[in-house]
Amino acid sequence: MRVPPDLFHLSCPSPSAGPANAIPGACGLASVARRAGVSAMTVSRALHNSPHVAAATRERVLAAARALDYAPDPHLTRLMGLVRGRRRRKGRVTLALVRDDLPEDELHGGAYHYMRVEDVRARARQHGCEVEEFWLGRAGFRPGRVQQILEARGVEGVLVSVQSSRKFGADLDYSKFAAATFGYGLTEPALHRASTNMMHGMLGAMRELEARGYRRIGVAISEWVNARADHTYSGAVLHYQQGVPARRRVPLLLFPHNALERDEAAFCRWMKRWRPDALISFHGAVPAWLAGVLKLRIPGDIGFVVHDWVAGMEGWAGIDHCRRHVAAAAVDLVATQLVQNERGVPEVMRQILIPPRFVDGPSIRGAAPRPV
Repeated sequence: MRVPPDLFHLSCPSPSAGPANAIPGACGLASVARRAGVSAMTVSRALHNSPHVAAATRERVLAAARALDYAPDPHLTRLMGLVRGRRRRKGRVTLALVRDDLPEDELHGGAYHYMRVEDVRARARQHGCEVEEFWLGRAGFRPGRVQQILEARGVEGVLVSVQSSRKFGADLDYSKFAAATFGYGLTEPALHRASTNMMHGMLGAMRELEARGYRRIGVAISEWVNARADHTYSGAVLHYQQGVPARRRVPLLLFPHNALERDEAAFCRWMKRWRPDALISFHGAVPAWLAGVLKLRIPGDIGFVVHDWVAGMEGWAGIDHCRRHVAAAAVDLVATQLVQNERGVPEVMRQILIPPRFVDGPSIRGAAPRPV
């Protein structure tokens, strides 16, 4: 790629310019090229992980850059990024949002919330990209067929949302893609991931409940929810319980099934045995069991917090996973890989954790007035 003349003059001061006018690292590219015995264009490509540079040449360039303490001008780098972006947008990059779709799977119910394609698309457009959804498992749509379609359409980036216990996303070959995933549903291969920091969210919710006078706080979730959050639900419960007297500890209930309608009896036994005065759990079947089977009023007899609050649940207190920001972070991870020409499963997985927020609601007691 030929550097535009205006950018060339910006990056390399004229010989008459004194040191005070010099831009740090501005002409270092030529020095690196001379030391490595290659052209300046090869240096630029090597530093951007271009697949058109041989591995041995890239290592020689990187060694020369380290020896010379080369540092690119960040302002020039940003300008060149804008130039590349305008060229790329002439033929927009397409990102694939790959989901599982198995109607018979226990995770297919409305109790489990996943990334909205609208949130993914909103962030992708800021990077000049389009998003297309692909549904693994739908009508026998298997990973091999999806792989063929992605390659035929020239898709460069993949976002994986695991939505079934089959985890079809693990069967894709990521060697040709910049990829990232949401949460910990997909642990192998270890792609870059964006997730909600549920340790932070759970501990914050339990502190909020304590501040409102609740003393026996129970948590009832499924094993899938716990695993998808890297077991931070169970970790938060154990951490919290270390700081309260033994008489106030309520053991975590992991529902035996992901299909919650099968767990009414197990839940009611647990409630009668441990009698929590506040509960963090699913918004669907659980409140119905509390009212219909156990005859408990919310919030009169028990406080209730939805573990995964989304818009439309204004009648409940809950933990908002801030999925819009999680979606944006995952898209950013893919966009960064595209700019750096990184493809395949990374040597070291990068992770972005988004802090959730506690949402107040009428399903718990009101906050005590603050002292004046």
